[in-house]
Amino acid sequence: MNQEQIKENILKIKESIQDAEKKAGREAGSVRLCAVSKFHPAEAVEAALSSGQILFGENRVQEACRKFQTIRGKISSGESNLPEPELHIIGALQSNKVKKAVEASSCIQSVDRIPLLYEIEKHASSFDKNISVFLELHTAEDSKSGFADSDELKRAAELCSTEIFPHIILKGLMTMAPFTEEEKAVRKSFAALRESFTALKTMFPELPLSDLSMGMSGDYKIAIEEGSTMVRIGTAIFGEREYK
Repeated sequence: MNQEQIKENILKIKESIQDAEKKAGREAGSVRLCAVSKFHPAEAVEAALSSGQILFGENRVQEACRKFQTIRGKISSGESNLPEPELHIIGALQSNKVKKAVEASSCIQSVDRIPLLYEIEKHASSFDKNISVFLELHTAEDSKSGFADSDELKRAAELCSTEIFPHIILKGLMTMAPFTEEEKAVRKSFAALRESFTALKTMFPELPLSDLSMGMSGDYKIAIEEGSTMVRIGTAIFGEREYK
């Protein structure tokens, strides 16, 4: 997909998000767009950056590191006058990839187990860097990732409220809805995340919980109706993925 088409797609998506906010009675600008650039080249990200899109999501850590190192290198050298991108890791994260993920990103949205929090803290401490995280909740039967147990989710949030993880900032929750055209099932998934979010905010008012990351290209309008503050959209912006 050419750069002009990417810019046009971003404009259309942002207008659609604004319409969905209005329809849901939400405040304008209450939903952020996370452009999912996995399997797309650095040039596609640069096209999005030139249109004012700052936040990007990547699933594969090694790919993200290569891509964003290239982009940031051009910016820091003065070769590019684009704004600095914000990178979130949104895919399943193996322990051996945590160091690179912490180094390259400002947020890891896919924290799905307590041991992963300890790994993130270890590497964030070594970099003397604070990093935001989202806890991923398993809300769909066809999804294999995320906390499936509410007690375990609560325990993870509780740990983040203590001094055990001084470099971790728990900002929100994330989920993936089931891959189905049945709106009721999708809405149920998003509602479950919202209810868990509300419960955790009540239990741990000291936590800076502010975001619900839910909704992708096919269901983001429903997600906004259910309270999403961040939608993760890839295909509708960049087209079909360029697998490598």
